Amino acid sequence: MSTNKQLFHGVLPASARATKAKRGMELVNLKSLGIVPGIFGGAANTGGFNTSGDLLTQTIDGFDLNKIWDEYQRATAEQNAVRQTLVDFLTFPVTAPMERVPQIATADFEEASEFGEPRGIRPTGQFFNLGYDFKWYDLAARFTWKFLAEAPRSQVDAINAMALEADNRLIFNKVMDALFNPVNRTATIEGQDVSVYSLYNNDGTVPPTYKSNTFAGTHTHYLASGAASVVSGDLDDMYEHLRHHGYSIENGVQIMLLVHPTEGKLIRKFRVADGDTWDFIPAQGQPTQILDPGTVLLGGGQAASQFAGLNVIGTYGPMTIIEDDFVPLHYMAAIGTGGKANLNNPVGLREHANPSLRGLRLVKGPNADYPLVDSFYNRGFGTGVRQRGGSVVMQVTSGSYAKPSTYGA
Repeated sequence: MSTNKQLFHGVLPASARATKAKRGMELVNLKSLGIVPGIFGGAANTGGFNTSGDLLTQTIDGFDLNKIWDEYQRATAEQNAVRQTLVDFLTFPVTAPMERVPQIATADFEEASEFGEPRGIRPTGQFFNLGYDFKWYDLAARFTWKFLAEAPRSQVDAINAMALEADNRLIFNKVMDALFNPVNRTATIEGQDVSVYSLYNNDGTVPPTYKSNTFAGTHTHYLASGAASVVSGDLDDMYEHLRHHGYSIENGVQIMLLVHPTEGKLIRKFRVADGDTWDFIPAQGQPTQILDPGTVLLGGGQAASQFAGLNVIGTYGPMTIIEDDFVPLHYMAAIGTGGKANLNNPVGLREHANPSLRGLRLVKGPNADYPLVDSFYNRGFGTGVRQRGGSVVMQVTSGSYAKPSTYGA
């Protein structure tokens, strides 16, 4: 048998062999690439299944492909566990497609009588039925065996890093869109159309009464400042929109104000001496700032420099100011939060009811010997506002509120 026939024996059936290949159809020396597909055929000493020695097991610079696969699986697991801090701060995990969310309710004592039994208390607040949409998203890595035969480890890593960044950005954009978008959506759940709500948005929904505060169906938590620059009265209005629904420090809710650095620069100048309701008090670790000669801080003192990993620049009254370039320019969002993944957070982040289908998944390709070949990244999730009165968004503009173009589909 010639050298050529020995080289390709067991790769092609006998009927497919020719003494001279047609132009453009010459066979490729697969062994020179470090891979021979597993095909039956040939004599007993040369055919049958290929051994592990025949398989492509390393990148061109010597890194084991199976170890890379294992590392990528660990990386995707870490990606699920350590989500972008703003997402954790803004969301609460849910797995049900629809929920009945109780609004904040109160109870009152009555004067006790000598023989009477006191009235039992029960939740008297309203329940709000809301839905969460859900979609699958995927991204193919397209690691072909030819690519893996030539690619160094750094190039394979770069593609994985691109996929992880794309996943972070996808979730973050969808959560921010759910918060800043004043338009209700619709999700099909078990064959029925269910409303996926935004914050209160003048859609006819009457918020529940809280203490002496009553509301109309025109009530909205999407505000316009009425001017081109932020003033302290804008922050006062935002806080009032939360407080009159019961979202306040007294009820265990911390008020965080997300601002762009452009607005943060002006908020730093707010002073009672200038007619503002409160002084801006810089957080610990912020650059030194003179308030007034002889000023003494009373009350809570300075805020910590971070909250759940977010950059805190200071406080304005009951509001903790978080400054970040991820906040759209000339927009502010006041969030009533109980902390990471807390029930009071505004956006419900829905994942699949089956735990094995949650988070970012790296799905192996059809060939078990080469899991990276034709592998793809996959995530299923959806959003919906959980507490419609627990946050308020303001656009700093002389016009009416319009959704920022930064986020959304």
